[in-house]
Amino acid sequence: MTETPTGPGQGYAGPPGAYGRLGDRYEIGGLLGSGGMAEVRIGRDLRLGRTVAIKRLRIDLASDPTFLARFRREAQSAAALNHPSIVAVYDTGEATGPDGHTVPFIVMEYVEGRTLRDLLREMEREGRKILPERTLEITADILAALDYSHRAGIIHRDIKPANVMLTPSGQVKVMDFGIARAIADTSSAMTQTAAVVGTAQYLSPEQARGETVDARSDIYSTGCLLYELLAGRPPFQGDSPVSVAYQHVREQAPPPSTFNPEVTPAVDRVVATALAKRTDERYQSAAAMRADIERVLAGQPTAASAAPTAQYAPVPAAPATEALPPANLPPASDEEEGRSKRWIWVVSAIAALMVIGLAAWGAQTLMGEKEPAVEKVTMPNVVGKSQEAAERELTGEPYGFTTSVSTQPSSDVDEGDVIATNPPAEAEVDKGPDTSVEVIVSAGPARVEVPYLVGKSLKEARSELKALGLKWDVVQQDSDAPKNEVLKTNPVPGEEIDPGTSVTLTVSKGKTQVPNVVGQMREDAEKTLRDAGFEVRVFETDSDQPAGTVIEQIPGSGDQADPGAQIVLTVSRGPQSPDPQTPPNTDPEDPMFPGSEDD
Repeated sequence: MTETPTGPGQGYAGPPGAYGRLGDRYEIGGLLGSGGMAEVRIGRDLRLGRTVAIKRLRIDLASDPTFLARFRREAQSAAALNHPSIVAVYDTGEATGPDGHTVPFIVMEYVEGRTLRDLLREMEREGRKILPERTLEITADILAALDYSHRAGIIHRDIKPANVMLTPSGQVKVMDFGIARAIADTSSAMTQTAAVVGTAQYLSPEQARGETVDARSDIYSTGCLLYELLAGRPPFQGDSPVSVAYQHVREQAPPPSTFNPEVTPAVDRVVATALAKRTDERYQSAAAMRADIERVLAGQPTAASAAPTAQYAPVPAAPATEALPPANLPPASDEEEGRSKRWIWVVSAIAALMVIGLAAWGAQTLMGEKEPAVEKVTMPNVVGKSQEAAERELTGEPYGFTTSVSTQPSSDVDEGDVIATNPPAEAEVDKGPDTSVEVIVSAGPARVEVPYLVGKSLKEARSELKALGLKWDVVQQDSDAPKNEVLKTNPVPGEEIDPGTSVTLTVSKGKTQVPNVVGQMREDAEKTLRDAGFEVRVFETDSDQPAGTVIEQIPGSGDQADPGAQIVLTVSRGPQSPDPQTPPNTDPEDPMFPGSEDD
């Protein structure tokens, strides 16, 4: 199944919002792509103001409880994959379909570009092939994405050209992480068939046999993809998916150089190792295959084993005892008779040389001069040793191997110490420099990419950071956004940091409810408001309330206000005193007193 979140040039069918909404956050637009399992539409995230791709499961599959439960789990796993070469999953959720069933959806990164399948078709139409160096670069980026997902415990199970995109700038984006795993694991017979038939040309032998698969199955599928990029055709072709699957299990593919003379023997060896039928003969990790590809690009020797040559073009042998029916053949011409005589001479000469060779070998054997067989030794266990000590042991006596070094992140093994070797410890190998041993050394804990947390709640952000082994600090900032919504992070999203590093989360303070201080004394009211984060301004007025009592506040009790907003209080000065009156003059000696002697 492939549903490609492509740009306007590839299936764009209308602006976001033209086909409804998902909740109150996402507008749904026109169809970008569809497949046997789901459809993908363009959308818009109204909260963050960005274009997204929205994948919704088909309603008939959503009615399968087993599939629904596993889709939910895998969607959560896919959302945890934050890698530059993986199409990002921003959000997951569920909506109610027309028939009342719950339909899960995934909100993904909207990618401008085209798939490798589109590129291969274009090259085929034009009679051209992609440069081998470019195919190796593309494959290395795919393997980087797979290495990241495998370390997160997710196997893709459906690597193929239709699931890999190239942006206009040439960046690789791998799609459908986790979804393919949910399909392959479901108990629905219809889904099992669709998963196998849809990817038969990139199916690993263990998938074709119905066996349990691990990360090395993705290595095989990546080898098939690399083969097609180099050769212009997949390694196996047939009239039906069954015949192709049979070839994956039983037959060897011709080397890519058979179809593209620009492919070097080193690249043939890389492909042959990736396409090994037995999982223990393949690259044991995406990182190991990527390291070999980088060696090829750098012109260095690879750790890949020599490509097999004896079984590239098997020819069925005719039964020795089968009698041919008589036929009316024309008599042989003189030229044909001469040609037959010449062939008889050639065969006789070859037979004579074989006799001479056998005689010489017999003489050497009888005389005790047979060339000695190569001595076998058991691979030592150097896991946990330093790189220097391990190489010294492997190249010294009694082994004398040739070594190459690759690095791999590890949280369990100290940086610079050996994680594993290829071939592994206890394997029986030839003694001497013809045996090349890959020493896989720890690069220390894998660096972690800071996830995109803007727009999420503080609780959600903490949960994501904790799952990645990161710490956090919280800084509040005035904002109109809801309280505790993440406004920004430091470091920024996508930056790689060491596990245990602290990420600063800047969150919104949000609006605060204004407390009721009417009836309180001025001093108490001011303290209450300032403790709540507000500024206070006071006006006094005459009132029948006791002096210093708050008789009014703006904004009022229960209103919402931004932190730091000014609250205006009206405070009583107390009742106003009446003006004093002049008493009447009763002094008899006062000349103004009526009836005095002067009167």
